[in-house]
Amino acid sequence: MMKLEWYIARHVIGAILAVLLVVVGLDLVSALLDQLDDVDDHYTFVGVLEYLMLTTPRRIYEFIPLSSLVGCLIGLGMLASHSELTVMRAAGFSTRRILAAVFKPVLVLALFALVLGQFIAPYTEQRAQSLKALAQAGGGALSSRYGIWHREDRLFIHINAVEPGGVIHGVTRYRFDESRQLAEASYARIGRYESERWQLEDVSTTEFTEGRTQASQQSQESWKSGLTPDLLSVIVVEPVDLPISGLWSYSSYLQAQGVNADTYLLAFWTKLLQPLAILALVLIGVSFIFGPLRSVTVGQRVIAGVVFGLLFKFAQDLLGPASTVFGFPPFIAVVLPVLLCMVAGGWLLRRAG
Repeated sequence: MMKLEWYIARHVIGAILAVLLVVVGLDLVSALLDQLDDVDDHYTFVGVLEYLMLTTPRRIYEFIPLSSLVGCLIGLGMLASHSELTVMRAAGFSTRRILAAVFKPVLVLALFALVLGQFIAPYTEQRAQSLKALAQAGGGALSSRYGIWHREDRLFIHINAVEPGGVIHGVTRYRFDESRQLAEASYARIGRYESERWQLEDVSTTEFTEGRTQASQQSQESWKSGLTPDLLSVIVVEPVDLPISGLWSYSSYLQAQGVNADTYLLAFWTKLLQPLAILALVLIGVSFIFGPLRSVTVGQRVIAGVVFGLLFKFAQDLLGPASTVFGFPPFIAVVLPVLLCMVAGGWLLRRAG
């Protein structure tokens, strides 16, 4: 029986990895063509390749759920097409045992995805975005189109680029008074985090008073801010590309600043529950093999898997903004499609007998 379990697991995990390789490869080719439009004397083709290499872990992480569903349909579907599943069941290898044989390698893959999304992809994604922004700047003043915005009470901050390790480039700060009038604007070429403070260099400051402005220059300025390098590593990339721990800490920070944190909470629950989502999609895939897709071609199974995977993704993408509009918790928006998949998969398996 152990040999049969390993035989099933090998087919399923092999198909999942093959699908993942194809999907990520296509995504990289598409990204390469898109990045070629930005190539110039500073952001070279070698820089593009380095950028794509650093973003590969994030792409793998994003496509693991869909690849698990489609790979499960292909792997088990090939066994079903050759009547191997029928022979196994006739020999006393129950549907439950087949399901367990499928879930064991998928569970390992889901745990790998959790580790990838927590420890590897966030770091490489931040590194990729920083290197791209600095390369496109060409060593001069960075354009604001490559930066990030952040609010801290009545201070609005724009940072052009963030390097791992606590170095920021092109720091613009706008401070507003209690009547929401611009009171001060400043720009610093570079900043380094030392002794729980930002040490800014080449600082230009303009103060706005009634009827006049006053400009000043400083070679250095010490700036105390709640925006630490750890928090900056969070906001420099999209919420979906952040580590789970960073999402939770930054959500708490935003709530303390009186800023809506639903976007980051939604990403937090999405990443935390991704292993459960992967298992739910695989359950759907297994139920399709024993149910409605039992006697169709491989191509039809692939199409069905892609369509269902996209529907699952669209459901999460629609419920996310809906949670903000209608005021229900982001957790519900993430967990509801997962629960529906589990219920549907269990019902189809029970119906198939």
